[in-house]
Amino acid sequence: MDTDVLDLREIDQTQVALVGGKGAHLGELSRIEGIRVPAGFCVTTEAFRRVMAQATSIGDRLERLSQLRPDAHQAIRALSAEIRRSLEAVVIPDDLAVTITSSLARLGERAACAVRSSATAEDLPGASFAGQHDTYLNVVGPAAVLQHVSRCWASLFTERAVTYRLRNGFDHRQVGMAVVVQQMVFAQVAGVLFTADPVTSNRKVATIEASFGLGEALVSGRVNADVYTVRDDEVVGTTVGSKRLAVHASPAGGTREEPIEPERQEQPALTDTQVVRLAQLGRQIEAHFGCPQDIEWCLVDDDFQIVQSRPITTLFPIPAAGDRDNHVYVSVGHQQMMTDAMKPLGLSFWKLTAGPPMHEAGGRLFVDVTQRLASPTTRAGLLELIGRSEPLVRDALQTVLDRGDFIPSLPDDGPAPPLASEPDPIETDPAIVTELIERNQASVAALRRDISTKSGPGLFDFVLADIQELKRLLFDPRSHQVFMSAMEATWWLNEQLHAWLGEKNAADTLTRSVPHNVTSEMGLALLDVADVIRAHPEVAAFLERVEDDEFLDELDKLEGGAEARDAIRAFLDTYGMRCVGEIDITRPRWSERPTTLLPVILGNVRNFEPGAGARRFEQGRREAWEKEQDLLERLRALPDGDRKAEETKRMIDLVRTFIGYREYPKYGMVSRYFVYKQALLDEAERLVHADVLREKEDIFFLTFQELHDVARTNQVDDDLIGRRRAAFRSYQALTPPRVLTSDGETVAGAYRRDDVPTGALVGLAVSAGTVEGRARVVLDMARADLDPGDILVTAHTDPSWSPLFVAVTGLVTEVGGLMTHGAVIAREYGLPAVVGVEHATRLIRDGQRIRVNGTDGYVEILP
Repeated sequence: MDTDVLDLREIDQTQVALVGGKGAHLGELSRIEGIRVPAGFCVTTEAFRRVMAQATSIGDRLERLSQLRPDAHQAIRALSAEIRRSLEAVVIPDDLAVTITSSLARLGERAACAVRSSATAEDLPGASFAGQHDTYLNVVGPAAVLQHVSRCWASLFTERAVTYRLRNGFDHRQVGMAVVVQQMVFAQVAGVLFTADPVTSNRKVATIEASFGLGEALVSGRVNADVYTVRDDEVVGTTVGSKRLAVHASPAGGTREEPIEPERQEQPALTDTQVVRLAQLGRQIEAHFGCPQDIEWCLVDDDFQIVQSRPITTLFPIPAAGDRDNHVYVSVGHQQMMTDAMKPLGLSFWKLTAGPPMHEAGGRLFVDVTQRLASPTTRAGLLELIGRSEPLVRDALQTVLDRGDFIPSLPDDGPAPPLASEPDPIETDPAIVTELIERNQASVAALRRDISTKSGPGLFDFVLADIQELKRLLFDPRSHQVFMSAMEATWWLNEQLHAWLGEKNAADTLTRSVPHNVTSEMGLALLDVADVIRAHPEVAAFLERVEDDEFLDELDKLEGGAEARDAIRAFLDTYGMRCVGEIDITRPRWSERPTTLLPVILGNVRNFEPGAGARRFEQGRREAWEKEQDLLERLRALPDGDRKAEETKRMIDLVRTFIGYREYPKYGMVSRYFVYKQALLDEAERLVHADVLREKEDIFFLTFQELHDVARTNQVDDDLIGRRRAAFRSYQALTPPRVLTSDGETVAGAYRRDDVPTGALVGLAVSAGTVEGRARVVLDMARADLDPGDILVTAHTDPSWSPLFVAVTGLVTEVGGLMTHGAVIAREYGLPAVVGVEHATRLIRDGQRIRVNGTDGYVEILP
């Protein structure tokens, strides 16, 4: 059978490798009863590879292209242009040209055609490649069709397509290009149908965009289209655009723009009946493919024809609920300051560790708050608790409640247990914290000792049992009492001192340089490491060139190298279990990749004087003491001042004694995670040697229970691991919402403030003070290049980012709350900080001067 050219009716969605994403979808669409697809054929990837083989110079250029970074614009432009010229210069083999023209004759030799690219890496669930390759309309005659087939092949190597592939991890050499040739549809109206709302992601809402003429004017953005919204077979929203022009087929071939008569410009392009009928066709197509679709359509004589359907790749998945009820989910990652996708092993460990039940979606975890929102007994407490630290989440939940119909109110059945109980009174005794820390350290030491004797299925039984010990420590009532008392006292100080003295966020200064804060101590400890290295310029110069994580073993050869090695190893002994995204057990730890720390260490060497760590801690302690004295003196001057001062002093002592411990439970958890991980990787190595696993890191794409079964049976599903790897890659491109409903709607909250300067970016004030400086937008801690006076702007900061805080004067993040780690450490170091600034890393450009107001919660971009 000749597979160079296939009729669309011979094609189904399994043939992506042969006909590309667009061809496979069109072939599958033509099989759906009641769906009209213009007749046509596909010139397959086998034909493309025959032509590529004739262009012998392309191989070397593809190799060079694959080595480029996505931002190497000039090199990409030059190389891709060379490849396109080479491809277009290749003469289509005679037998292939005959096959194409024969297929064309069945459509009508002089029939007008649409000639459309169909790459093997487009219109896929994880990457749409929409608009990256070329389409040609109203192509007439065999010679013109053959010429435009060649142009479609060459469009695989446009600059935009090459850059898109580089950014999304596709190998240029593995991607093929098919070409779809279809009868041209001369539409009166055309447009796009999204079977899920492209703005809110609501799966129950379809959105239709429509304009007169061919769809080219709409998709290229040259016309303001009509927008129709449909829910439950009813048009619930209509916006009529001012459609000033239309694109129509030109008699000589190609297309031309024509003005629309003024009296028609404001007329709806579709009737409500047509809109509902089109939405129903969309639901039929969506049901066939099993996921929401982005559909291109044409209307000819009141008959809809479908010219494309692809998955909508930007939708965030919905947690599986197991019922048809309405649900509201709140993101766990936003609370943990880590919104990146997690691998299956990481997700399963977090679910085993956490208290409340959690639901997976898109490589992230969510908590279902539906029942608490539905019950009047628990609703107010939930909103108050969340509102204290995450105003955007609270506003989003209130938005859902205000609709009145999504969450039915349950009958009030009396008091329910509060979401976060008030802590019992506690004596302000530093020995309590010391005892808790020592108990945790002893437990981790016992784990290290006992796990070393375990392997095989017994290892998994042991880890599962030890997770109960981890949970006992994490949720220990005494531990909870300590940090909750400190948090309550912090809130009390801010509220009362504002009421009595007009002092905003007074606790921010009062909590500087507190004892037992393992995260802030980590940042200062890295300053001490820099002190050792600074004394040995040869060591510093060597570390500037290091690329291999085995560099510690090479330091002995240098003068001062042994001291530097010992200082770094001592730091790793204490903090090496940490890393960016540390709640995901699969993430590489600093002990595994110590090169991650070198930019921070070398920055400290350049930017600080010896002894900076101790001086910084002492300065913070002194500022806190001076603030305390000032506040107490001012309070005593008030009516009933002695009582107010005494009560405030008691709260300050409680905060300074206990707030540092707020960071320790997570440190203890991550310490345990690293011990588990090392043991599981040892087990994975055994499974690799036994030819069960292909590589050790395969275990990251299995849940804990699945991995337990592999160790027990010595059998693994390689296809499952492959699918999980592909899914994880697609999840990495998604931005998780703070609040998500079971309809798939991502509900965005708002700050709803009118007390900020015009044009300012609004966020949550978490560390008082105002600072101006150069914004450094840093998305990867390992690539940070900071100078004194810089302001760090990033998406989120978990504890691993704390070493960067010592080098900056302010902090802006997209994610965070009042008591999340970044906020706590910013206050500890005295950095003005605003968190929860939506899209900060896009709205603030690297190098811009900005002003951060950490007292009132906004950021200004300065001229």
